[in-house]
Amino acid sequence: MKQTINGADFRRLIINAAAAISMNQQALNELNVFPVPDGDTGANMSMTIGAAAADLRALDNPSLEKAASAAASAMLRGARGNSGVILSLLMRGISRALKGEASCDGVLWAAALQSGVDAAYKAVMKPAEGTILTVARLAAARATEAAQENNYFEYVQQAAIEQAKIALANTVNQNPVLKKAGVVDAGGKGWLIALEAMLRSVQGEDTVAPEGGAVEVKEQASFSDFADEDITFTYCTEFIVSRENDKDPELLRAFLNELGDSLVLVDDDEIIKVHIHTNDPGAALHEAVAYGSFVTIKVENMRLQHTAKVMSEQELAPKIAAAEKPLGVVSVCAGAGLADVFENLGVDGIISGGQTMNPSTESILEAVNRVPADTVFVLPNNKNIIMAAQQVDPLTPKKVIVIPSKTVPQGVTAMLTFNPDGSEEENTQAMTEALGTVKTMQITYAARSSTFDGYDIHEGDYLAMYGSSLFGTSKDIRPLLKALAEKVRDLGKEYITIYYGEDVSEKAAQKAADLFASICPDADVNLLCGGQPVYYYLISAE
Repeated sequence: MKQTINGADFRRLIINAAAAISMNQQALNELNVFPVPDGDTGANMSMTIGAAAADLRALDNPSLEKAASAAASAMLRGARGNSGVILSLLMRGISRALKGEASCDGVLWAAALQSGVDAAYKAVMKPAEGTILTVARLAAARATEAAQENNYFEYVQQAAIEQAKIALANTVNQNPVLKKAGVVDAGGKGWLIALEAMLRSVQGEDTVAPEGGAVEVKEQASFSDFADEDITFTYCTEFIVSRENDKDPELLRAFLNELGDSLVLVDDDEIIKVHIHTNDPGAALHEAVAYGSFVTIKVENMRLQHTAKVMSEQELAPKIAAAEKPLGVVSVCAGAGLADVFENLGVDGIISGGQTMNPSTESILEAVNRVPADTVFVLPNNKNIIMAAQQVDPLTPKKVIVIPSKTVPQGVTAMLTFNPDGSEEENTQAMTEALGTVKTMQITYAARSSTFDGYDIHEGDYLAMYGSSLFGTSKDIRPLLKALAEKVRDLGKEYITIYYGEDVSEKAAQKAADLFASICPDADVNLLCGGQPVYYYLISAE
C-alpha cells in the first residue's frame, strides 16, 4: 500500500483521471435527465480535465507543487460548463493545499480534498444537494476520518471512494428531477470516476484514453480574485507582480495599508495582484518590485516610466487591447445570422458557442481581452456557460460583468437596453432587468429516448421548450409551433421574433411566421435567419 505520492505520482493521477473521464464521457452525457442535445456533463468535464492532462504531459518530472499548480491553472483556463468549472475549483483547492509540499501522505491528501470542496462551495452561490458538490463533500469528510485511522495515501483514497459511491447512489433521492428519471447525478459520477482512476494509478494500473481524448490548450498565466473599489485617493493603482522569491506578501500588504485605502491584495501561486487607491503610486511600485518583475501596471491619471525589465515582462503578458472607451460587450452565440444580430446591436466581440459547444473560460477571456474597453459585459446566452464566464474576471486587468442571460433572445433583449454612454451601474441594472421581460421558446430534437415529466420521448422527436420547461413533444413540428403561438397569444405578447436555424429552409420558416401571425393578429411578428445549429427555431416574445 502506497503511503505518499510525489510530483510524478500526482502528474500520473491527473492524466489517468482525464483518460477515465474521457472514456466514460458518453455514459456521463447519458445521465443528463433532459434529453436535449447539449455539450453535456461528460463532455464538459472531459475537456476541462483534459486541459490539465495536456499541460502535465509537457512537464518532465515536476515537483508535487508544480504538478498541482499546473493542473489547477490549466483547468481554470479550460473550464467548460458548470460541471467543468466546479471540477476546476476542486482542483484549485487541492493545489492550494499542496503548495510548498514535496510529498503528500494520507493526512495531507484528506486536507487537500477538503480544500477543494471549500473552494467549490465558496464559488457556488446556491449549492444544491444531490450534485457533484455533495459527493465531493462527503468523500472529503470520510477521507479526513480515514486519515486518522491510517496515514497512507492509498488507504485514505480508498475510503473517500467508498463514501463517494454511497453519496452518489443517494443523489437520486436528493434531487427530485433525478428521482423522477431514476438516475444519479452526472457530475458526481464524473468525480467518482476521477477518484477511482487516481487510485488505480498509484496501484500501477494506467487508464489509456482513446486517441484525441486530451484537449490541447495554450499556456496562459492564472490570476486570483480581484474587486474594484470606489476611488477616494488621487490615483487608482493596479499591478500584477510575478512571484520570484519567498518574501512574505503580508509584509507588502502591511506597507500598502499605510499608503492608501481600498486595498485588495491577492497572493496566488505565481503572482501577487494588487489594487490600491493612493496619493503615492511610485512608493507602492517601488516596494512591490522587491517581490518580482511586473507583469502589468495600470495607474489612472499618471504616466509611469517603466524600466526595461518591466517592459520586457509586459511583452510576455497576454495581448490585451488598450481601452478606447469605458464599456464594451461580448456575446456567445452560434450561427452567422445571430452573430449579425448582435453585431448590429453594438456587440464588440462574438464567441462562437452554445448548446453542444460550450466555450471554455479561456475562449471567453481571449474575447474579453480583445475588446478596447475598461469594463466588458459578457452575455453567455446559455445557462451552462454562465459559470465559465464568471471565472474570467480574475484572469484579466479589465473589469468583467456577466449578465446571466440563459438564452439568445434574452441576450438580444439585454443588448437593446445597453447604453454605451451610460454608467457601468446603470447598464448592469438595465440589462439584468431586461432578461425577465422576454419569454423564450425553442424547438429542437430529442438526442435520446427518455421519459420526462409525463412525456414519453423518443429519439429524434421534436421537442418544444417554453423557458426552461418542456412544453411538448411530437413527430410533427407544426402542432408544436401552433401550440406555442397560442401560448403567446394568451399571454398578450406584442412583439414576436422568430430565428430559424441552419436546418430550416426559408420557405418552411416563412410558414412558421405566417402561422404565428394568424394566431397572434395583434402582435408584430418578425422572421430572421439565425443560422443556429441544434435549434430549428428560437422564438422571442415580449
